[in-house]
Amino acid sequence: MITSRSGEQFKYLQKLKKQSAFRLQEGCFFAEGERLVSEAPAGALLRVYVSETYEKTHADRPERFPQAEVMSDSLFAELCDTRTPQGVLAVVRRQTASPEEVIRRGQTPLLIITDRLQDPGNLGTVLRSAEAAGATGILMSADTVDLYNPKVVRATMGTIYRLPAAVTETAEEAVRLCRAAGVRTYAADLSASIPYDTADCRIPCAFVIGNEGAGISQAVREESDARVHIPMAGPTESLNAAVAASVLLFEAARQRRPV
Repeated sequence: MITSRSGEQFKYLQKLKKQSAFRLQEGCFFAEGERLVSEAPAGALLRVYVSETYEKTHADRPERFPQAEVMSDSLFAELCDTRTPQGVLAVVRRQTASPEEVIRRGQTPLLIITDRLQDPGNLGTVLRSAEAAGATGILMSADTVDLYNPKVVRATMGTIYRLPAAVTETAEEAVRLCRAAGVRTYAADLSASIPYDTADCRIPCAFVIGNEGAGISQAVREESDARVHIPMAGPTESLNAAVAASVLLFEAARQRRPV
């Protein structure tokens, strides 16, 4: 059983949880919870850990997680963000794809592009909504919050394993790549834009979602094929980034639904 805070395994897990550069270097990430560990693709689970209490209270642990190592409850709690940890965590191999591979997926691509999105919960929710609406992938600017941040991973509820994702240096680069591949880009923007439900989403298309406070950059405004907004009643000026992305994605899903 792992009981030492100064042990190499515990130090490794702490570093993997806290440092995005280390996650990139190692090619893996930190997944917490039974569902996230259980849904990891075959061959992607590199190491599995269970808490001392989980080991004592789950007789089926050897069948569910045969390779798991046991960790003291106190050390396990230090690694978890949740107040009541489920008692299972793992090191999972990252899946890699190029932006071009993500863009080319599916006969009629439906993509999300993030421009400097910063909140982990927002990014995780965007991924979940994207999968639910039938999106084929997500492209993230390099200054978007790390996809493999533990809070993002947890918020995706497993979508991170199934929705192809790639990083581009900037959001405008992602827009240019989409244009080159024949994918029309719609930037979510309150100014000088058309209502979102008048945009044609039956064609290959991508929605650009901007930073929570600043919105999309000027470069993205200039590069995008069109700008769209969500009309709102009352004094509310804008929606949460993840909510806005969900509205746009499900409008695309509605338009694509067979009559």
